Amino acid sequence: MFFWIVQRDLLLAMRRRSDVLTTLFFFVIVVSLFPLSVGPEMNMLRMMAPGVVWVAALLASMLSLGRLFSNDYLDGTLEQMLLSSQSLSILVLGKALAHWLVTGVPLVLMAPVLGIQYDLPVDALFVLTTSLLLGTPVLSLIGAIGAALTLGLRGGGVLVSLLVLPLYIPVLIFGAGSVEADMAGLDYDAHLSLLGAFLLVSIVFAPWAAASSLRVSME
Repeated sequence: MFFWIVQRDLLLAMRRRSDVLTTLFFFVIVVSLFPLSVGPEMNMLRMMAPGVVWVAALLASMLSLGRLFSNDYLDGTLEQMLLSSQSLSILVLGKALAHWLVTGVPLVLMAPVLGIQYDLPVDALFVLTTSLLLGTPVLSLIGAIGAALTLGLRGGGVLVSLLVLPLYIPVLIFGAGSVEADMAGLDYDAHLSLLGAFLLVSIVFAPWAAASSLRVSME
């Protein structure tokens, strides 16, 4: 059932390519506008690059959170999932994985290319990509909780942002901090280890919290 959910959501995402491309274009545009506004001051661009890329990735991943459960809620699929004998937490984990594959993976792949605009060295680009690879799944898992809590509410997209943004801050701090530490010649392993810890904790607790939130919202 887990793999069926992932395959189904990926298939639906491919049928709505405009939603996927909107997230990617938003990320590319936001990251590309900053060098144009700051100018060719390389030292300043290197300093601001980690924060800009991470904030853009965070905001881009939030664009599609409102659609994580809404389509299934509207067509009745979510009710069938609640009545299924399968664990709802596993189904939520599958939907979060599909969301990350559709939104997070393209951001991770584009980040090194966009980082060249900021004159980042190769080592910093590697750390940036690794931090996004560890951090973006956490964004999808935490976002699933917010999407479940605001399911069916008017103005749910705004409420999702208010709920999940405070929880995203630690991921943002350590994700950008790992790149800054590498550029300063410091050890960045601690930042990546904390991101990995956030990921493990999110995998364990976020599906359960999102499943409980879905049951409350459906009632």
